Amino acid sequence: MDVIGGKWKVLILWALGERPHCRFGELRRLVPGITEKVLAAHLRELEADGIVHREAHQEVPPRVEYALTEAGRHLNAALAPLGVWGRDHVLNR
Repeated sequence: MDVIGGKWKVLILWALGERPHCRFGELRRLVPGITEKVLAAHLRELEADGIVHREAHQEVPPRVEYALTEAGRHLNAALAPLGVWGRDHVLNR
């Protein structure tokens, strides 16, 4: 639970599941309401936990892309039933 705790981490994981090799700005648009500070902090934490891979390309201007690791893809697969449950129970109230 420490790896996915909080309001935003699961949403970040799902966004990366939908759009692999996503840049920071794209992620920010895919997760409405998240601040740059929180997104950057969560990405660092997910990277430290081995869930997200950060790749910095040596270009001008610099380009950084984020993608799920194999562990991140497995975590997303494990979270999928929770998403289905949420859609079935929260949206059908």
